[in-house]
Amino acid sequence: MKYLIVGLGNIGDEYDGTRHNIGFRVLDAFAKASNISFKDGRYGFTAETSIKGRQLVLLKPSTYMNLSGNAVRYWMQKEKIALENVLVVVDDLALPFGQLRLKGKGSDAGHNGLKHIAQILGTQAYNRLRFGIGNEFPRGGQVDFVLGYFSDEDLKTMDERVALACDIIKSWVLAGIEITMNQYNKK
Repeated sequence: MKYLIVGLGNIGDEYDGTRHNIGFRVLDAFAKASNISFKDGRYGFTAETSIKGRQLVLLKPSTYMNLSGNAVRYWMQKEKIALENVLVVVDDLALPFGQLRLKGKGSDAGHNGLKHIAQILGTQAYNRLRFGIGNEFPRGGQVDFVLGYFSDEDLKTMDERVALACDIIKSWVLAGIEITMNQYNKK
């Protein structure tokens, strides 16, 4: 069985390490822990690994955030991956920094990457792991905030929160969404 794990972010050095690129950061950590590396491919950078006989395709789209659905659709079709075996890792302004929420469906909550994925796939019923980035920005400063860098305070617990996100991904692959939500959405 194949799974597609998509980390949302924007390509380019100017976006590296920004809040909006937390999906890339989580997938980079997952790849490092799995001793694999990404290669440049159509619509994104991919890496492949397996967990207990389940094949995982990790994808960091190169389409920029607002066109992420194109990459998701392409890799789903290329690898013949069912919608229920897709997980999108995304930044979330509504959650405090480091809080993680696994969901099987939901709104895009104003996130342009999720909005485009739903538009291209024709549904909002796809799995997503939301990684809280906080929302302490002045009124109207949302874009600058998400494209800004994490605070020193956030960075103190970043590795631990990213590692927990990787554990959630593994659990989702091995145990499914319901068990994983019950186990991890309390943390």
